[in-house]
Amino acid sequence: MITNKSFEEIQLGDAARMQRTLTKQDIELFGWLSGDMNPTHFSDEYARMLLERSKLVGHSMWGGALISSLLGNDLPGPGTVYLSQHFEFHNAMELGDILTVTVTAKEKNPAEKSVLFDCRVVNQRGENVITGVAKVKAPTQKPTAAGSPYAATQLHRKMAFQRLINHVKNWERIPTAVCHPCSKEALEGPIEAARLGLIEPILVGPEAKIRALAESLKLEISAYRLVDAAHSHDAAAKAVALCRSGEAEALMKGSLHTDELMGAVVPSATGLRTERRISHVFAMDVPTYPRPLFITDAAINIYPTLEVKVDILKNAIQLAQALNIPTPKVAILSAVETVNPKIPATLDAAALCKMADRGQIAGALIDGPLAFDNAISKEAAMIKGIQSPVAGEADILLVPDLEAGNMLAKQLAYLGRADSAGIVLGARVPIILTSRADSAEARLASCAVAVAFAHRLRGKPMTQKPVKE
Repeated sequence: MITNKSFEEIQLGDAARMQRTLTKQDIELFGWLSGDMNPTHFSDEYARMLLERSKLVGHSMWGGALISSLLGNDLPGPGTVYLSQHFEFHNAMELGDILTVTVTAKEKNPAEKSVLFDCRVVNQRGENVITGVAKVKAPTQKPTAAGSPYAATQLHRKMAFQRLINHVKNWERIPTAVCHPCSKEALEGPIEAARLGLIEPILVGPEAKIRALAESLKLEISAYRLVDAAHSHDAAAKAVALCRSGEAEALMKGSLHTDELMGAVVPSATGLRTERRISHVFAMDVPTYPRPLFITDAAINIYPTLEVKVDILKNAIQLAQALNIPTPKVAILSAVETVNPKIPATLDAAALCKMADRGQIAGALIDGPLAFDNAISKEAAMIKGIQSPVAGEADILLVPDLEAGNMLAKQLAYLGRADSAGIVLGARVPIILTSRADSAEARLASCAVAVAFAHRLRGKPMTQKPVKE
């Protein structure tokens, strides 16, 4: 339901707040829409050359646009009309900065129904980025229920990844073995996650190389444990050993190939195998879908059998529950929504649903086979006459095989502009798989997912960080 706060309802001191992480997608979209293609916003080299900064710098007016969106969406909300705006810019916004935007009512003018708002944007270090004053004409009427439901959904949609990060950022840090963090992205990711209080990184790799890289990036790593390793193979073995011993409760991929890391994970004698099959889950934030979407398995099990799919499904359900989705809705995907003996995936779907009915798979609402459109669109399901508690509201998509899952995830990422966080489950600890193409927010979300799952593996209530007096 769309709502607002009318002029009469607004009291001096009323405030609204939002938080956003500056992503590469934000920079690209704002540049395209505004026409401001200053290369310091799009090229690390130009940012270093012209501004002496190690990261891309966002458009200053993007921060101003966040203030505008807060006034228009929340306080006063729909019906607000801008009369004037004054900005002062204090610090640059760098890629990955977490910005807190606040507007506070400080003066009302009954004659023109206007409200003066103090406006402020601060970064994660508490530094002022933007301050200013906005004068707006506040709405005098309340919206009715006659508006578009789609508009209401879009207006109040919160970024899924930010919700994930907020969900765990006050929990106790998880010690995480970071394997071979020898590239810019591989080192910046865990350090940023540590700065936000998500993980306690243990950096495993060639010590001299890591220290030189940190110095070149102006990253302070003296507070973190560093385990020297001769090369990437040695780093993988030592990082896995830290997890086996209990010194680390999560494993994070750095600048080495996934096969190399997993090669150290899978041996029964020295790795992290359990009785359950290891599988991969993409946690995706799709701009056009109102909830996180989990796709599995799109990275490890190539052509899973029915038995393997049971474990893949159990892993994904356990992950969703760790992320505060107590009864996730699972769509078992195929090309069609009817059982067809010529399409093995539909037979597997029917069997999995019956196993769920008999309690062999618990903790979720499961339906299938469902074609992709029926899984994510209630309208598509209604047109086809499909009665399903899952259709249009799926949290988890179980794909037929790795090829289908990988293509689906990458289509959502590159055509649908979705962000994706990757995690491997079924091992003794969650394994964070990151890519050089991941956004800063996606890397943080991967850590947040692992933190939630690691706390669940502890088998006790989530522990909170001590509150400072």
